[in-house]
Amino acid sequence: MNASAFTPGRALRLSILIFGAAIFLAPYVFMISTAGKAQSDIFSSSLSLIPQHWSYVQNFAKALTRVSMTRLLFNGVAVCALIFVFQVMIAIPCAYAMAKLRFRAARLMMVLVMLGLLVPIHATALPLYVAFDRMAVLNSYFALVAPFTISVFGIFLFLQFFRAIPDDLIHAARLDGMSELGIIGRVIVPNAWPAITAFAIFSVVAHWNDLYWPLIVVSNQTYATPPLGLLYFRAAEAGDDYGALMAATLIITTPLVAAFLLAQKRFVEGITMTGLKG
Repeated sequence: MNASAFTPGRALRLSILIFGAAIFLAPYVFMISTAGKAQSDIFSSSLSLIPQHWSYVQNFAKALTRVSMTRLLFNGVAVCALIFVFQVMIAIPCAYAMAKLRFRAARLMMVLVMLGLLVPIHATALPLYVAFDRMAVLNSYFALVAPFTISVFGIFLFLQFFRAIPDDLIHAARLDGMSELGIIGRVIVPNAWPAITAFAIFSVVAHWNDLYWPLIVVSNQTYATPPLGLLYFRAAEAGDDYGALMAATLIITTPLVAAFLLAQKRFVEGITMTGLKG
């Protein structure tokens, strides 16, 4: 790096970024530290990030044996994957129609999408629960997945991205005889991977960490998602064993961190490109 390029303004920006990163990383560092401490170290009067008695093996062994961690991780992957697949299958055609097709209800659909962004899951939880109870589908993957198959945020995100795709590309595909579904599959989707990756991060993180809805529709541990499994772990098994609880939390959060690190380039690219056009 050129020494002359390292200006006071650049140093200030880097300092602010480093300070912000330290704030966001502090809980994760504390979790890693606590996962390796014995019970006596956690409640000692001196606060130290380095364990005095290394107990990583014992705490991780408890986390893997006291609760079916494999089942929790499988449920989390299955639920997040199903939700994401259905969201993309529905959101991409809807966003394409609103961005590239001309029809009378386009403006109304845009208003409905914007209104949909304002409706939280808490507002619809009770009627959905009653409906699923009458359908006898509680304690099932269907109950965990069905309410989230349509993502208005996904439609809005893809809509902004598709508006940046040149109309000439769409017209050329139509001149070649492609149907609208063919254009979506062979033109839109291959060019939309940055936006799909960005949306994947949002969707997976939101539903992997979701405790509210699984807590309502799941009472059988067979269908427990990772956050709900941690609740069972804390209440039924671990008691006040926070070292084992932090080890279990570390196991559950590691896949998200790894996935984001692998996809961060496309994530940033997708977020940037969705803002090219209003």
